[in-house]
Amino acid sequence: MKKVAVIGLGYVGLPLAAAFGEQRAVVGFDISSKRINELHDGIDVTLEVSAGELQRAQHLSFTDSLEGIRDCQIYIVTVPTPIDEFKSPDLTSLIKASETIARVLAPGDLVIYESTVFPGATEEVCVPVLERGSGLVFNQDFYAGYSPERINPGDKDHRITNIKKVTSGSTSAIADEIDALYAGIITAGTHKTSSIKVAEAAKVIENTQRDLNIALMNELSMIFARLGIDTHEVLAAAATKWNFLPFRPGLVGGHCIGVDPYYLTHKAQAVGYHPEVILAGRRVNDNMGPYAAAALVKAMIKTGQAIAGARVLIMGLAFKENCPDLRNTRIVDVVAELEEFGCEVDISDCWADPAQARYEYGIELLAEPEPGQYDAVVIAVAHRQYKAMQPESFREMLKDNGVLFDLKGILPLGTADLRL
Repeated sequence: MKKVAVIGLGYVGLPLAAAFGEQRAVVGFDISSKRINELHDGIDVTLEVSAGELQRAQHLSFTDSLEGIRDCQIYIVTVPTPIDEFKSPDLTSLIKASETIARVLAPGDLVIYESTVFPGATEEVCVPVLERGSGLVFNQDFYAGYSPERINPGDKDHRITNIKKVTSGSTSAIADEIDALYAGIITAGTHKTSSIKVAEAAKVIENTQRDLNIALMNELSMIFARLGIDTHEVLAAAATKWNFLPFRPGLVGGHCIGVDPYYLTHKAQAVGYHPEVILAGRRVNDNMGPYAAAALVKAMIKTGQAIAGARVLIMGLAFKENCPDLRNTRIVDVVAELEEFGCEVDISDCWADPAQARYEYGIELLAEPEPGQYDAVVIAVAHRQYKAMQPESFREMLKDNGVLFDLKGILPLGTADLRL
């Protein structure tokens, strides 16, 4: 069997490396020495792979050294592809990973990309980097493929092996090889596409579709708020129809749903098309943090509270429930807007790593909120620990006229003062 190197050991790369490591020689490569040392000790701070799963991956090793991957024949790239401050694709990590691989690329080698990109990026951006750095010729000396990641952080039911895998290759023979490679670990099966561009496009529209559906729910929630109707009660009623899609309003963050649409719109504009619907959905979702903060301030004013100096507790900082992932969390938009109003904001999260919160956002997480100290409490993330709490437990943290904002709609109808 060919030896595999997985480049980037985050939420995507480590589960993939562990799955392959049960069957074949795999080297997990990451530029973070700290990450490599933790994995050598059997510790995964992302909580995606357990110590037992790491032990079962008996053919898996870890390195931060270029020499440690030089004897591999297949390189799988799973580095982050975020957006920059102008909401344009940031391919810095992808290009650097390609430069790294180019230094060890040998004739006959195969490079597979899993990172989210716009259609055409693998062949138009990554392959030229590989050619320049290695001196090899694409589809003659080395080959490429694209197989989009479908990891769902915090989801213990949908794991890498039981999620169907889309595959593609730069030639028909390579497409078959890549498909067979993944079929060896994916019990749910594979779907081989006719080209790399098709696989790239499939990835970005998966999350663009979800983004637009959530944007519709967010817009409906703003309309229903003006009508004095509880959005979640409306959705519960509408869901009694068999083909109603169960999307809910909320903040859209993370490394996929809030990012991928911008990769597609970037490419669309590059070829002369201005996407109206996709960007409209993005505008709605990008503005939900400030909208939620303003809704809370209005509710506080109605109770007679002074907003300047008001103490607000935000419960949850992760971008989604039951995981420590802080990437692109939109909770920070709520915090920033409340601070603009003059509020003093404390943040707690039973999943997030305090060191990461401090490094990424300059936020000091509160270890244990004090009861009776807050003018408002916001349930911002639906962690299972919060869902297990009774409404009275949240109200114990409030002052007498405090406002309980159930942003995620996890409490029974009528038990919170405000819902999104």
